[in-house]
Amino acid sequence: MKRTLALIGIGYWGKNLARNFNDLGALHTICDRQHEQLDKFKENYPEVEFVSDFRPLLQNPEIRQVAIAAPAAQHFKLAREALLADKDVFVEKPITMKSDEALELVHLAENKNRVLMVGHLLHYHPCVEKMKQVIQSGRVGKLHSITSHRMNLGAYRTEENALWNFAPHDVSVILSLVGGLEPEQVICTGGSYVTPGVEDQMVTLLQFPGNLHAHILSSWIHPFKEQKLSVIGSKGMLVFDDTKPWGEKLTLQEGHIEWIDQKPLAVQKEVQNIDPEQAEPLKRECQHFLDCSINGTRPLTDGREGLLVTEVLEAADKSLKLGGVRCTTKHSNYFAHPTAEVAESAHIGEGTQIWHYSHIMSGARIGPNSKFGQNVFVASDVNIGKNCKIQNNVSIYSGVTLEDHVFLGPSMVFTNITNPRSEVVRRGHYLKTMVRLGASIGANATILSGIEIGEYAFIGAGSVVTKDVKPFALMLGNPARQVGWMSRYGKKLDLPLVAPNSETLLATCPQSKEKYQLVGDQLTLCSEARAQAATPTYVG
Repeated sequence: MKRTLALIGIGYWGKNLARNFNDLGALHTICDRQHEQLDKFKENYPEVEFVSDFRPLLQNPEIRQVAIAAPAAQHFKLAREALLADKDVFVEKPITMKSDEALELVHLAENKNRVLMVGHLLHYHPCVEKMKQVIQSGRVGKLHSITSHRMNLGAYRTEENALWNFAPHDVSVILSLVGGLEPEQVICTGGSYVTPGVEDQMVTLLQFPGNLHAHILSSWIHPFKEQKLSVIGSKGMLVFDDTKPWGEKLTLQEGHIEWIDQKPLAVQKEVQNIDPEQAEPLKRECQHFLDCSINGTRPLTDGREGLLVTEVLEAADKSLKLGGVRCTTKHSNYFAHPTAEVAESAHIGEGTQIWHYSHIMSGARIGPNSKFGQNVFVASDVNIGKNCKIQNNVSIYSGVTLEDHVFLGPSMVFTNITNPRSEVVRRGHYLKTMVRLGASIGANATILSGIEIGEYAFIGAGSVVTKDVKPFALMLGNPARQVGWMSRYGKKLDLPLVAPNSETLLATCPQSKEKYQLVGDQLTLCSEARAQAATPTYVG
């Protein structure tokens, strides 16, 4: 086989990848920033090139595949650059530590028609393959629970906790064993004992549909090594203990529960050793990647499988940081910070970003590519368009609609009742407030309920708006009054508030050069410019 693969990172796990890819005749270059690391391996790999900068190797036409065994925090950057250079990419687990980054890699690989594979090694272990076959055959019956223990003493990390370091393998295999089901709830608890803020031990619970549960215990402060996966079904149990020698790793105990005298009793058969033929999982994984690259086929553990694992780990990490609260995985193309609360029934468009401590309630509908700063509240049934920018400390209450490209400055205020009383319930009587296409509302402004802000209107900071605002109007003061006109690009136009008599006055935006016409007290964008302007497509 022609040597066409470059390996980035030759540390704890990278050296194993180097050995296997070299044995398969594929290893062309080893890259590591630590020169002393490279010097250790040069004698053992005389046919391999050694470099400390990965960028030049991406320009080498002889290199068609890149394997990444760098620290997890570097996976996204390295994989992205390799895909952009039209290389097939193998990246060690986890694919990234952020689902939005994993999604970007998936889209990039699909758009470039490149292979993207994640190093979820257990899928290539003969015993795990055998477990899948036994479960699919029905010998263990309906799945009830899965338990995974992955524990050791040592291998401490400071850049990632034991969840991100140990659990990707377990999550990946569990998702495969349950036949494509995705967890409805994720709960995780644990503690930091070696390095403050880096959890050393945790228990993760995945709740699947149909009363199926999975428990994952991850720890690097355990007194002895344990790598055990147990599957309990209605007809039997499977146990895979990877610390045992071949011939004893995989056992099956068939049995069932019978009710006798109104008491459940276990009817069990003898434990069977069902180990398959021995093979090295890592070599099989490396060969699978090379085969997929050569044939252009989809890997068993492709980028989308890695994305789902990352989403589950994100939910577990969020639960861990919040003290074990129930969290859900996010299967969407938007980003929400772990401290944000987004209701499952909220509709969030692709590319939208929701930052620290924001709360999006059920029924809210938000278009694509909008951005929400810290501590933003969006009530039920609120409609928000695409590419809106909501700054910190803004509450958007029921009855408010934002069309596309609306800007809301920090701490501006909407109201939805004109005569609020604490002891009088007026739920369901909220007045409607409409903010039209492209309007901007400045910091600390207040918008009273039941009014309409016209398209591209500009409300100055601190203003209090008490009545409808014309399109393109510039409003200042308390109460706000119109003091001029603003262009679509946010530049003040040289026009009076009202055109005299029946004249039509024209003005040109100093930035965009678009032309506007004022007739009476109504300003409009000239037709030739309007044809190129945005049209409202807010989610309604």
